[in-house]
Amino acid sequence: MLGICRGRRKFLAASLTLLCIPAITWLYLFAGSFEDGKPVSLSPLESQPHSPRYTASSQRERESLEVRVREVEEENRALRRQLSLAQGHGPAHRRGNHSKTYSMEEGTGDSENLRAGIVAGNSSECGQQPVVEKCETIHVAIVCAGYNASRDVVTLVKSVLFHRRNPLHFHVIADSIAEQILATLFQTWMVPAVRVDFYNADELKSEVSWIPNKHYSGIYGLMKLVLTKTLPANLERVIVLDTDITFATDIAELWAVFHKFKGQQVLGLVENQSDWYLGNLWKNHRPWPALGRGYNTGVILLLLDKLRKMKWEQMWRLTAERELMGMLSTSLADQDIFNAVIKQNPFLVYQLPCFWNVQLSDHTRSEQCYRDVSDLKVIHWNSPKKLRVKNKHVEFFRNLYLTFLEYDGNLLRRELFGCPSEADVNSENLQKQLSELDEDDLCYEFRRERFTVHRTHLYFLHYEYEPTSDNTDVTLVAQLSMDRLQMLEAICKHWEGPISLALYLSDAEAQQFLRYAQGSEVLMGRHNVAYHIVYKEGQFYPVNLLRNVAMKHVGTPYMFLSDIDFLPMYGLYEYLRKSVIQLDLANTKKVTIVPAFETLRYRLSFPKSKAELLSMLDMGTLFTFRYHVWTKGHAPTNFAKWRTATTPYRVEWEADFEPYVVVRRDCPEYDRRFVGFGWNKVAHIMELDAQEYEFIVLPNAYMIHMPHAPSFDITKFRSNKQYRICLKTLKEEFQQDMSRRYGFAALKYLTAENNS
Repeated sequence: MLGICRGRRKFLAASLTLLCIPAITWLYLFAGSFEDGKPVSLSPLESQPHSPRYTASSQRERESLEVRVREVEEENRALRRQLSLAQGHGPAHRRGNHSKTYSMEEGTGDSENLRAGIVAGNSSECGQQPVVEKCETIHVAIVCAGYNASRDVVTLVKSVLFHRRNPLHFHVIADSIAEQILATLFQTWMVPAVRVDFYNADELKSEVSWIPNKHYSGIYGLMKLVLTKTLPANLERVIVLDTDITFATDIAELWAVFHKFKGQQVLGLVENQSDWYLGNLWKNHRPWPALGRGYNTGVILLLLDKLRKMKWEQMWRLTAERELMGMLSTSLADQDIFNAVIKQNPFLVYQLPCFWNVQLSDHTRSEQCYRDVSDLKVIHWNSPKKLRVKNKHVEFFRNLYLTFLEYDGNLLRRELFGCPSEADVNSENLQKQLSELDEDDLCYEFRRERFTVHRTHLYFLHYEYEPTSDNTDVTLVAQLSMDRLQMLEAICKHWEGPISLALYLSDAEAQQFLRYAQGSEVLMGRHNVAYHIVYKEGQFYPVNLLRNVAMKHVGTPYMFLSDIDFLPMYGLYEYLRKSVIQLDLANTKKVTIVPAFETLRYRLSFPKSKAELLSMLDMGTLFTFRYHVWTKGHAPTNFAKWRTATTPYRVEWEADFEPYVVVRRDCPEYDRRFVGFGWNKVAHIMELDAQEYEFIVLPNAYMIHMPHAPSFDITKFRSNKQYRICLKTLKEEFQQDMSRRYGFAALKYLTAENNS
C-alpha cells in the first residue's frame, strides 16, 4: 500500500510540474513581450516587421526569448515522456487493457510520440492522449468526377498508402466515368487491407442542383454537403478529402484528432489561409458570410452520427436558401455553405492546426503553417493553377507531389502485419493458381506472366464518342510502349475514326506520356482516342493482355485489330465501314483482312491509292510485309491475286497465318500465355478459324509498316535459346488446349504444324 501511495505522489508531482512550468513560462514571456506598451509577436512562424523602431537591443531580446521558448518546449517534451512512462506503469495498465495504440501529439508540428512506440492503458487524472488502434479502419470519403479528377485521386491515394499503417476504407462518390476508371484501378491494384465502395454521384445531383455554383468544380463541388445522407447510416466518422490533396504523414494522425472533439463539435476544419472571406481582395468583393477568415473544406473531419442527430440536412439547406436570396450563387461551392452554417453555429467547429491543410493558392498565409519539413502534414493544391501556383517554397512542394505522381504503385501492395484482411476472392484465386506452378520449371516465368494482375488505369485522358446510327462503326485497336509513342500523331492523321490503345508504361512514363499528349495539338484535337495505361510489372511485354484491354473497352460494333507500327491507308476508316455492310458482317461469321506492306525507309511518300502502291511495289520502295523474314505470316493473303482483284475474295487458313483483320466486337480474346515476341497473333487467328470464321481479303484496302529499331523482346527471342524452347512448349500446350476445346476439327492445326 505504501508503495502504491508513493507511486501516486510521484505521478501527481510530475503532473503538476507539467502543468505549472508552461504556465509560468508563458507568464514570463507575456510580461517580456511588450515594447512601448504594445504587444510584440514572438511566433517564429510569422514574418517579423522591419521598421526603424526595432533596435538592435530589442532584436537581441527577441532572439534570447525565442531561444528560451525552445528550451522550455524541450523540457516539456521530456516531462511528457516521463509522464507517459509513469502512465504506462500505473494502475491503468494493470487493469488489463493491453491493446496497442499510437499516441498522436497534436499541434507541436512533429509526430514524436507516434514514432516513439506504443502506449498502453486507459485514461488517467491528466486525461487520455488521442489514440488510434493498430488495426482500426480509417474511413476516407472523396468526391470524384471525370477523367482528370480520376488521375488526381490516384496521386492522393498513393500519398496516403505510402505513409499508412492502418486498414483503409475509401468511400468514393463518383460519376459513371470515375467509377469505371477507379473500380478497375483498385481491382487490379490489389492493395491489402484497402476496401473501396462507390456511391453514384449522378443520383445525388437532385440534392444540390438547385444551388447555383460558379466554382470550376461544378455540381460535384457541392456533394460533400450530403455525405450524412449518402454514406452508410452505421458509419460514425469520416475524413473528407479533395482530390488535389497530398499527404506527407500517416493519415492515422489526422484520424486521432477525432478524440479531441468536445461538446457539440462535429466538424474538424483548418482556417482559410487566403483573405477571400475578409472581403478585401478587390473593390465590391462580397463573399459569403464566414467566421473571421473562414474555413477551408479541402480537409474535413466529419462526426456523422452527431451531425445526423443535429439534423444537418435541414441546417445547411435552410442556411443556403437564406443566403442565396442575397448572394444568388456560391463562388467556392460547398465551402461557402459550410462557412455560412459555422457563422451561425460556431460551436460546431474544432479548428485543426493549419499544417493539416497547407493551402497553396496565390496570396495565402500558408508559410505560417510550418517551420520545417517535419511540420508538413497535408498539402492542398487549391488553386486552379495547381502546380504553377506562386509560393515561396513551391519548388519543394512540387517535388513532393511529383514524387508520388511518378512513384511505382506496385510497391504499395504491402501487407499490414498483425492486421487480419478481409477475404478477397480474386487474390485467393491468384495465389491458388500461382501455387500450382512449378518454380523449378525452366519456363516458370513465362507461365507466371499469364496470371500476373497488372494495375490498369482506363481512359487516362478525356474521351468522347458518339455512336453512329447505322451500327457500322469501327475502332482501331493497338498496343504500344514508350518507344513507339511517336507513331500516335501519324496514326491519328491517317485514321479519323475511334481508336482504343493500351500503353505499357511505368508510373513515371505515364506522366511523360501525359505531358507529350497535352503538348500535341494533333492528340489534343482528338477526343475519340481512348488511352488505357497498363502499368509495368515483370520481365515480359504482355502483348496479348494489352490487346485484350484495348479490345474490352471498344464501344463500336467492329474492331480493326492493328499494330502501332502500321499506318492505315488514307480513307480506310470509311472504306471498312462500307465493307461491313457489303459483306454483312453483322449476320455472318466473317473476318475481313487488310493486306499488309512495309517500307525500309524512314521517310516515305505515303501512297494515296492502290495504283500508286503497286507502282512503289514494282520500284522496290515497298514490299509485302515480312516477305524476306517470315513469308508464312502473310503469304495466304495471296498478294498476286490482290494486285488485280476488284472484289473481296476468300482465302483459307494456313499454318502461322497472322493477318491484320476487322472482326465483330464479340470475337475471342487473345491468349495471354504468349508474351513478348512470337505466336501472339498466330494463336488468335487459329482460334478464329477454329470457330469457323471465313477469311475475306479486301481488294482496295492496305496498311504499311514503318521501320523502327528491333524491340527488346525480339532481341531476347533471337539471342536466348531458353526463350525459344519455352515458346515452342507454350505452342504445343496451346494446340493441345485447342484439341480439347474444338475436338476433331482442331487436329488440322497439329498436322499443319508438323508439316511446316
